Amino acid sequence: MRQDDSKSSRLVVLGASGGTGRAVVDVALRAGHAVTAVVRRGDAIPPAPGLTVAVLPVLTGLARVVAGHDAIISALGTSDPGPSTVCSDGIRAALLAMAETSVRRLVAVSAHGAAESRDRSLYSLLLWASVKHKMRDKEVMEALIRRSDVDWTIVRPPALKNTPATGGYRTGTDLRITVTSSVSRADLAEFLVGEAVRPAFLRQAPGIAA
Repeated sequence: MRQDDSKSSRLVVLGASGGTGRAVVDVALRAGHAVTAVVRRGDAIPPAPGLTVAVLPVLTGLARVVAGHDAIISALGTSDPGPSTVCSDGIRAALLAMAETSVRRLVAVSAHGAAESRDRSLYSLLLWASVKHKMRDKEVMEALIRRSDVDWTIVRPPALKNTPATGGYRTGTDLRITVTSSVSRADLAEFLVGEAVRPAFLRQAPGIAA
């Protein structure tokens, strides 16, 4: 479990209208951070004190949004079936924006089973059988991040649940994940925000599970 950081930071959240993104925004605001939520539609997220909403139907011109911030948290993803480049396209835009500004810190949500965490376990086999297009997109995203020179952390959760935060989650680069492993979006969000403002896994790809 991460402790809240007492210093207020300025955070950009990509994918802020999704389930994980909304949880990240909520956690960050409760911790006293200033948040800029990047969304496609202006009505995608309700207003709140400390929240700025940046409406970008496509992630062009992202540099003007992220300039002056301390970190970017990417919770990009899609529920649409079939091939997708949501994660990789979004990270390309984020990395370009970071290259044009002084923003160095990037925390991105991927998934256990991507890249070197893909093994012959039942979990990985079932995941790739069911959402292979999404996993391929996440692998492209991870490769882009690893080739960059930013201060990145890739976070790989297993199945996500819309359940209350427990504060009792586990993290680590060698975390064992099984077919029954899961984590709440609220716990994942707490870890993402904490990692953005106080890095513990710089240039690493930790897993997280309840």
